[in-house]
Amino acid sequence: MILIPLYCFVYIIVSLSHTAYAWAPSNSYAPSYMDCKQALGSAFNEDFSLIREADSISHNESLWLQKRMQNTREPLLQFLNRSLTSLNTSSSFDTAALLSSLMGSDSASQPKIGIAVSGGGYRSMLTGAGILAAMDNRTRGAQHHGLGGLLQSTTYLSGASGGNWLVGTLAYNNWTSVQSIIDNFNESDSIWDLSESIVSPGGKNIFKSARRWDHISDALQDKQKAGFDTSLADVWGRALSYKFFPSLYRGGVAYTWSSLRDSPVFTEGQMPFPISVADGRYPGSKVLNLNATVFEFNPFEMGSWDPSLNTFTDVKFLGTNVSAGKPIDSQRCVQGFDNTAFIMGTSSTLFNQFLLRINSTNLHLPGFITKLATHFLKDISQDFNDVATYHPNPFKDANFIDANYTKSIVNSKSLYLVDGGEDDENIPLLPLIQRERDLDIVFAIDNSMDMKLAWPDGSSLVHTFERQFVRQGQGMAFPYVPGTDTFVNLGLNQKPTFFGCDAHNLTDLEYIPPLVIYLPNKQYSFPSNQSAFKLSYTEEQRRAMISNGFEIATRNNFTDDPDFLGCIGCAIIRRKQQSLNLTLPEGCNTCFTNYCWNGTLDTTPLPDNKKDIHNSFINVGVNRTDANAKSDPYVQLHHHDEYSEAVEQAQETDTVQASDLPHSYQKKDSHNNNNNNNMPGGPIINIKVIMALLCLITFMVGFI
Repeated sequence: MILIPLYCFVYIIVSLSHTAYAWAPSNSYAPSYMDCKQALGSAFNEDFSLIREADSISHNESLWLQKRMQNTREPLLQFLNRSLTSLNTSSSFDTAALLSSLMGSDSASQPKIGIAVSGGGYRSMLTGAGILAAMDNRTRGAQHHGLGGLLQSTTYLSGASGGNWLVGTLAYNNWTSVQSIIDNFNESDSIWDLSESIVSPGGKNIFKSARRWDHISDALQDKQKAGFDTSLADVWGRALSYKFFPSLYRGGVAYTWSSLRDSPVFTEGQMPFPISVADGRYPGSKVLNLNATVFEFNPFEMGSWDPSLNTFTDVKFLGTNVSAGKPIDSQRCVQGFDNTAFIMGTSSTLFNQFLLRINSTNLHLPGFITKLATHFLKDISQDFNDVATYHPNPFKDANFIDANYTKSIVNSKSLYLVDGGEDDENIPLLPLIQRERDLDIVFAIDNSMDMKLAWPDGSSLVHTFERQFVRQGQGMAFPYVPGTDTFVNLGLNQKPTFFGCDAHNLTDLEYIPPLVIYLPNKQYSFPSNQSAFKLSYTEEQRRAMISNGFEIATRNNFTDDPDFLGCIGCAIIRRKQQSLNLTLPEGCNTCFTNYCWNGTLDTTPLPDNKKDIHNSFINVGVNRTDANAKSDPYVQLHHHDEYSEAVEQAQETDTVQASDLPHSYQKKDSHNNNNNNNMPGGPIINIKVIMALLCLITFMVGFI
């Protein structure tokens, strides 16, 4: 702890010594301008638009999907044959004939699999890594003691916050394997070298740490000098990037999210479709709820399926000043704004969560520290530097919004995004349950901290289920799940559980959603309920966390249930089997009895240490096992969270003034005096001030 103040002092000295020099490398964090016709080629004409309505998957995703489904066909056949054969004890049952009927004559008819990895900082990244390793046939032992081949059979892979660090690391390191990362932990430039905190990456070498932060400062200054806003998400993303892309120049300072679309491993469909999830924050608001707009980033696009936006834009041209998707200036299309680490940082803006956490009565921090940190972070929040700022707004004047929704997002000059789990839908399921993607099954990996001891209690599934009954959930469907009290009382949060097993019970929903396999965090060989604010892990701890994740995915290497592999196979083919009215092995019925939630409820009050620590956003007066529950009218938002629909509705009008809003919803607009030809730079983020903040955070984390 003594080193922290010393490090802060050395950082400022070293940083000040560099401020006199103008640093402008060719390979930079700064976005660049290009002639639109040159950037877009023959696609650019007077009718061209960078946005589209979210009424289908994109043309590019559709083309990619054809290749991926061809590549998943053989691994899926092998996995299903292995899993179902292990379950089938009847010599008269023909597994090969069943698979032939299920898979059809082409890849279009085969089951489509998705995996969603929750937020939870390094806890989620490492535990999730172990779970994916168990599904990866590149992992030693995964074929004999795991679910090897399942990852090769997967089509979509989504992540939020720490889960997105996992997804992004694998996807943007040429679809590397967790096994390869583990094997190289001893290398000097190893991925996920978490032995030192991102705050002091040099450890005891305070000069190395100071140089790192000086490089980060240079990167932000490049972006600012190019005329673009910066925020804490830029700092956060740049700092994290050295952990994810250590072999790239300055942690991939010029590495873009859209570049994956040009990588052979992706273009040839040799990996799943990666999706990063973030939440939108309405201009002027500070609170999120189930009506928050959920955004996704994929290699082709970013945008939202929600009726409050219902729009996607080409992620490659983020930063371009547009109106209704058309560039304002055809000479100034922007490329390079979609920095990979910035997008990964967008999905994990933990600073907001830290502000909430330091006010928790459970931390028992010294009063002066809590007061100082709260004041400091609130000042940053007042200037909207605590969120990821996307300016200019890529959806300015977009016209695909549902008529019943406010236009505050598309009327705003900037788009503000925050951690993808801040609406308490910490598992990024929404992109995978869209009707347009037509998935059969989704594995929901939950490393959330829902209870005081940092274990999950199913609340993320509950909130996603509840969302379909509020305005923002219009047109979505999710299987029935119980409340968190039942999750805990019945132990559903301590073992794999299947939801939506019988499609015949879901017919009153908007459509038949995917079957959901819930995989909650649990201790087997290591206490994996680590704090999301734990910023460093020894090599031994990293290996132990990953190993424990492997055991979660396999029910302790199948020692808890030798038939679990077969049960996964039964679940994967369940939707297709029911639609085709085929017969499954008898063992599948036993699996569904053991793993499918059967509607049983147990609302016995929970002890304090097992109570959900989140606020429930809505009350849904329904029997969650009732197929007619969708028609129940009792759905009400709670507004005691300081969020006001009146504020949101007021923002629909052009006459609303900032002075008309409560003080907590006011914001200085730093862009009012800028014209379209001179891209606004916005508030300058002072890296030295941020450094002081991070030093303070590190100091306080020592008490957590």
